[in-house]
Amino acid sequence: MRTVVVSLAVALVVVSAPNGTLMPFRFVDALIGGVVALGASQLMAARDPLAPLVAQARRSYTDLADLLDQINAALRGCDEDAARAALDRARQVDDCVAEMQAAVLATGETLRQLDYAARNIRVLARAGVTLTRRHTATPPELAAAIGALTSAVRSAGEAMAHDLTGADADRHAQRADAAALEAVRIAAGLLRTDPPLPVTMIVGQIRATAIDLLRGVGHDDVTVLDRVDEALGLSQA
Repeated sequence: MRTVVVSLAVALVVVSAPNGTLMPFRFVDALIGGVVALGASQLMAARDPLAPLVAQARRSYTDLADLLDQINAALRGCDEDAARAALDRARQVDDCVAEMQAAVLATGETLRQLDYAARNIRVLARAGVTLTRRHTATPPELAAAIGALTSAVRSAGEAMAHDLTGADADRHAQRADAAALEAVRIAAGLLRTDPPLPVTMIVGQIRATAIDLLRGVGHDDVTVLDRVDEALGLSQA
């Protein structure tokens, strides 16, 4: 909108009056047009002050989900080079989250959970490098668990974006909740098969990331831990 109004203001300056002379009132019109353009842009920014934060947060969650897809592909293909590339990307995402933290003074509990999730997924990526170095087949259950965690990350990102803009985030939060617990349930089955250490480490990071995602969509610590322990089969009930 600002570009359009400024263009109109410039046109008022350069278009001459019918008799070929440049009339002074056109400078006044141009000045008014410029003021209107600036005012309109400021009004739009005031109506949506969180737009840059929402966009960056959504990109960060998307990057994390894409990273999990990349890790998953490396594990399925037992490809150490691809796993190392995923680890490099995990470090880049971690840097992006650090920049995002520096850009805002206070971002609340949700951003803290995003930071924790990014760290956990970086550790997961490192364990992926170790697993692919062994050149052993990746259990299909591990791919399914990471896939469910990927869905949880994407839904958590949408939940946060909707919440920051005042939109209803419940649907996305519920999807994140269900997918995170599904990832834990699938991963828990791997622990009963006496897996190699890298797989155990990855299961641990799936659990930790699920906890962070559940906290990020608004659950209290006691509820989160109880539900995750239940998904792991550790419930006392």
